[in-house]
Amino acid sequence: MPLEPRIRVSAVLRWQDRVLLCRHEKPGRGDYWLLPGGGVNSGESLTDALHRELREEVGIEDEIPVEGPVAIVDSISPQRAVTAKHVVHIIFAGDLSGRSLEAATSQDAAVRGHRLFDRAELDDVVLHPPIQRFLRRWESGDPAVYLGSLWAP
Repeated sequence: MPLEPRIRVSAVLRWQDRVLLCRHEKPGRGDYWLLPGGGVNSGESLTDALHRELREEVGIEDEIPVEGPVAIVDSISPQRAVTAKHVVHIIFAGDLSGRSLEAATSQDAAVRGHRLFDRAELDDVVLHPPIQRFLRRWESGDPAVYLGSLWAP
């Protein structure tokens, strides 16, 4: 039977020229970093799912304004993988400037913390999905990349 794709929404959340990532830890996978977000439930709009996930993973109670979708990334596990998986990542963008992130908390058991990363640090991070190449294109000022406007000049 063909594998049905899972839809995941997330957000590139900028705070003073840095981006917020969540550290996840799952058995057998070690720890890795993700943009905050998660799965879309049946009957839930993409933005409703995103705001729910931001409440659960980061503790952001109010609905911050988001742009997008600004990027879509398709992740399909290799055929040799133990567990077959197909995830369509729909990425939005938002600005957290003017907010305190001291109270960032998570209700998600897999989230082990949060951290703000400078753009230069992202190349050294295990990031799922691996969107570092998109971040480099944004930095280069590629006019075809919508997210280029997220970073201050």
